[in-house]
Amino acid sequence: MIVRQFISWVRTAPAGERAEATRALALAWLISDLSEDDRAAAEGALLMQLDDSSPLVRQAMAEVFARSTTAPAAIVQALSVDQPSVSIPVLEHSPLLIDADLVDIVATGNNDVQCAVARRARIPVSVCAAIAEVGSAAAALELIQNPGANIAPMSWDRIVERHGHHAAIRESMLALDDLPAATRFALIGKLSDRLAQFVVAKNWLSADRAGRAVDDARDRSIVNLAAQARDDDMRGLVAHLRATGQLNAGLILRALLSGNHELFDHALVELSGLPLNRVVALVHDRGAASLPALLTRAGLPESTFPAFRAALEARDEIGFVGTVDGATRLRRRMVERVLTMCETAPTEVSEPLLILLRRFATESAREEARVFCDELVAERAAEPMFEEAPVCEAEVSEPEWYEPDFREEYCQPVSDRPRFFDRFRFKARPADREPDESVFDEAESHEAWSYQMEFCEADPYDAEPCEAELYEMEPCAGMSCEPGRVEPRFDEPTPCESASWEPRFEEPVMSPRARSEPLLSDLLAAA
Repeated sequence: MIVRQFISWVRTAPAGERAEATRALALAWLISDLSEDDRAAAEGALLMQLDDSSPLVRQAMAEVFARSTTAPAAIVQALSVDQPSVSIPVLEHSPLLIDADLVDIVATGNNDVQCAVARRARIPVSVCAAIAEVGSAAAALELIQNPGANIAPMSWDRIVERHGHHAAIRESMLALDDLPAATRFALIGKLSDRLAQFVVAKNWLSADRAGRAVDDARDRSIVNLAAQARDDDMRGLVAHLRATGQLNAGLILRALLSGNHELFDHALVELSGLPLNRVVALVHDRGAASLPALLTRAGLPESTFPAFRAALEARDEIGFVGTVDGATRLRRRMVERVLTMCETAPTEVSEPLLILLRRFATESAREEARVFCDELVAERAAEPMFEEAPVCEAEVSEPEWYEPDFREEYCQPVSDRPRFFDRFRFKARPADREPDESVFDEAESHEAWSYQMEFCEADPYDAEPCEAELYEMEPCAGMSCEPGRVEPRFDEPTPCESASWEPRFEEPVMSPRARSEPLLSDLLAAA
């Protein structure tokens, strides 16, 4: 009865009201305890609403059925192929869609549809392969950043091949820890090509110079990647290098001179077709015929044999050293040893080989200097900074005597001064004047005056203290000074007791009598 009334009412209702009523009917189908007849009638009404002219009605049903495992399969299937505003919630969350449906949707959908599929919580290998093969760059980026995506190695390579020129995709892939070494190297190749095109377009380097710089950088990257690759990852990297034509004698010699014996052994295994244990035995054999035979079987040029022989001899004598930050680099000592042996060989060595070794020598020297400077900076940063230890309040005690400080905001009476202080003599003089000047200019800053302390020659047990050398100054006009006290002379007249005065902001408030006392006496009293 209710469904019949809904069908009659929905034909003439506005689009917004039809959407709300359809949402309520879909929720009732999911969570209400309907009879079989009412449930069948409600499902028929919802199927009828798929033909509604307003997308708001279908969008309301998609939002209700998107995450449900008990939703009508026919309705979910119809909603998944609707326009993107309707199908995106279902494509992103519905567990009722099978892999074949998702593959077909990716092949026929637009960018928004493909991105919705790439954001699913679990994406099987077939769907990942479909996105890698025909998906847009945005969908590929969503797939890379989705931890629930099961991406096969061939899908990684396809993504690099189609979208490796996008910086966002390269950065997202290189940030992954489990990325295969071959794929990582392919990304580095894409980046190198883009940089070479950039510097050539800017006329910073010629095409030949840029190509050589890219080749050297690519070889260094291969050695660094191989230093972290193991077993299957290493074999995949070597196979990729051979397939792309980059497994040459220069790269193999660089690996040997860098101390990466694993890359050297696996490269000879890939080129010669011999098992790994057999190649290792031939390499470590000290005989004169085993190494040339292995290199000949691997297809390496005969002109490079002296360099490989010298490198193996240097490796046996010098040995391997630790890597820097998990990556290997050319060993300067080994490179120079091989270069010297090749230059002083009784037989003539090919000129291209000597040029390559000289480039290796220059590169190894620069790398060693760079590492040395980094270590110096690190040692400097690691040096401890000595700071004064904090003093507890209980350890702080007032000394028997101290030097006067102009910044103190109190004055100590002369009578409270300890007699031990009489053993010292103070002279006040400006720092920028001669010692014989005695006039204190009030306009000068207090910090410009320096104090000198001289130890008195009097006996410490003598009852009479040393006479302090004071300046001869005239007493203040209009004031009665105490006997034995010498008042300083100021440029401005000293105000009398009857004169009105106001204390300055930075000085403590004192009485007129205390205000009229000379400044030098106050300083001595503060001591």
